Amino acid sequence: MQVVILAGGFGTRLSEETDLIPKPMVRIGNIPILHHIMEFYSKFGHKDFVIALGYKAEVIEEYFKNSDHSKWNIKLVDTGLETSTAGRIKKLEDLLEGQFMLTYGDGLANLNIDQLLDHHNRFNKIATVTAVRPPARFGTIEISNGLVTRFAEKDPQDAGWINGGFFCLEKEVCSYILDSAVSFESEPLNNLVSAGELSAFQHHGWWQPMDTLRDKRSLESLWERGEAPWLLQ
Repeated sequence: MQVVILAGGFGTRLSEETDLIPKPMVRIGNIPILHHIMEFYSKFGHKDFVIALGYKAEVIEEYFKNSDHSKWNIKLVDTGLETSTAGRIKKLEDLLEGQFMLTYGDGLANLNIDQLLDHHNRFNKIATVTAVRPPARFGTIEISNGLVTRFAEKDPQDAGWINGGFFCLEKEVCSYILDSAVSFESEPLNNLVSAGELSAFQHHGWWQPMDTLRDKRSLESLWERGEAPWLLQ
């Protein structure tokens, strides 16, 4: 099955790294996070990748040109510098073969892809999104009469579900992209919701985006300790 990876954004929140390279090429343990994502899918037998490029596309093209990735079938498609996430998917429509996976080029998880696919097929909808709990960032303080009665780390389970990426989609999803200038996460997904065609696979395990330098350092620390959750299933 094809795996589409959106790898064309500017990555402005990680500008310490992305002034010179696109975010998917930011390294975790001297390996680009894009490579980590591809290795993750490969564990489940998915080795056919379509990578949607944009910002500093040449850096990603050069990476695959100068290293051996023969175990994968890779199509690199420059989908434009300013193109939205929906627009990038729409530009890939002619390359899509039917059912496909979709994810972003800056997030990792210990998700079971086989279970995601089973869920998608069981619900028989056009699209399935992986729902996750956001990582805990702040502790909580409970106060009574001016005294702290409880001081604890924030529990991610107290937060709501959010879009964690790791979609399973039917090619028909492209017909829901009516305006290529909008993000995939806005009108297209809302239109799928209205049509009753978006299911959610709830992932209760580990998930981590790489939005900031702090996120990058957290992922690097896991990698260096040999505790990378995306590899330890």
